[in-house]
Amino acid sequence: FCIKTLTLLPSDLSPQWSLVCKSASEVHIAKFALVVGSSFGYLVFGILADWFGRHPMLITSVLFMLAFGLSVAFSINVPMFSILRFFEGFSLAGIVLSLYLLRFEICLPEWRFFVNMVACFLMLGGQLLMPVVAYLCRDWQILQVVIICPLVLMLSYIWVFPESLRWLLATQQYYRSNRIMEHIVKKNKGNRALLGSEHGNMTLQKDLSSRCCLIKPKKKCIMTMVGTRNLWKNIVVLCLNSLTGFGIHHCFVRSLMDPEGHKTVMFDNFYVEFYTKAVITVASCLALCPAVGLMGRRGGLLMFMIFTALASLLQLGLLNYVLNKNLSLTFSIIGMFSSYAVSILSIFICAEIAPTVIRGGGLGLVLASAGFGMLTGPIMDLHNQKGYFLHHIIFACCTLICIICILLLPETRRHPLPETLADWERYNCQTLLRPRKSVLKCPPPPPLPSPAL
Repeated sequence: FCIKTLTLLPSDLSPQWSLVCKSASEVHIAKFALVVGSSFGYLVFGILADWFGRHPMLITSVLFMLAFGLSVAFSINVPMFSILRFFEGFSLAGIVLSLYLLRFEICLPEWRFFVNMVACFLMLGGQLLMPVVAYLCRDWQILQVVIICPLVLMLSYIWVFPESLRWLLATQQYYRSNRIMEHIVKKNKGNRALLGSEHGNMTLQKDLSSRCCLIKPKKKCIMTMVGTRNLWKNIVVLCLNSLTGFGIHHCFVRSLMDPEGHKTVMFDNFYVEFYTKAVITVASCLALCPAVGLMGRRGGLLMFMIFTALASLLQLGLLNYVLNKNLSLTFSIIGMFSSYAVSILSIFICAEIAPTVIRGGGLGLVLASAGFGMLTGPIMDLHNQKGYFLHHIIFACCTLICIICILLLPETRRHPLPETLADWERYNCQTLLRPRKSVLKCPPPPPLPSPAL
């Protein structure tokens, strides 16, 4: 059946265009464009964040999001709508990545996971509000404007949040970091003379500041990890985990539908279906907290990946869907629960593993892999759910490979973040049952050059 046609403007101002009935397939193209834009955005902004900093990329992404997001509401046809959605996803990826980096690099080791989970719950809370906001707005153009306009408040981050001090120090930008620290001391009404006495006196502090200006920043690109011994292997493993987690997640969601893939078996109401999936996602995040607390990052990731593999293989073994409908639904819910936990935890571990100098690029690779896993949904929708069984088999095989590869990852709980590539190579891959307590010892900072005469 056909639902109400989506129109941009009244008929006397602009021709109508729709995304329903004969044009319903173009909805999947718009979804495809959004996810592809996000994937490329993670890659591009990740590299730029390592080169220009986290703070400039955040502000740039917000400006792009305001421009392209508002432009979507004034699309005059479907191709324009899809193209603008691509750039909207591209900009949104920059915001997500930059905020993740800034949030991660400001936390102490024992607070990293807690702060990340709080941010995850806030993100899920925003998604839970979407149906309510959509119901109140009624028109999709108004909904688009209502969603985008609050981003104007994020422009205040120009003055509220400084650049990441961890990244500045890791790339040897001592002059900029010194200015930020002095600003923090002044803002906190600290005793600047006392701060200077730690170096002897204020004269010595100014001398050090002048020497810092002579040091050339040492910035790195993500491609430098190719020459490392272990880092590139760990990044590849985490990319495979995030790709598999989000990819097989849609396979489990598809299993909730009838054999033709037209409607869900459990519910006929859209809102009940949406909030049921949201409850599963929230429960997955809640289960992550005690699991990671008891077993660590690697142990928790391994456990949820095993659950995902078992749910997938057992569901594929139920060839007669009609006779085993209840079991299939049970395995689908378990698979959705565990696969989402795998994806979230893989991204978090990557942020802990990647050194500060290339953390943006490493995190961008894993997030982009997650985005390509999300493409499973639009691709199968474009093919009218054909090839679903083959996709499920491929991702089920990937889960078995991931279980083996997870054992190659190190345990990062309570460890300081590595700053340089050399720091990361000091990590040892401990056994899973009897982890050895190791401390990452950072090398001393390079000597300051003598001031030019």
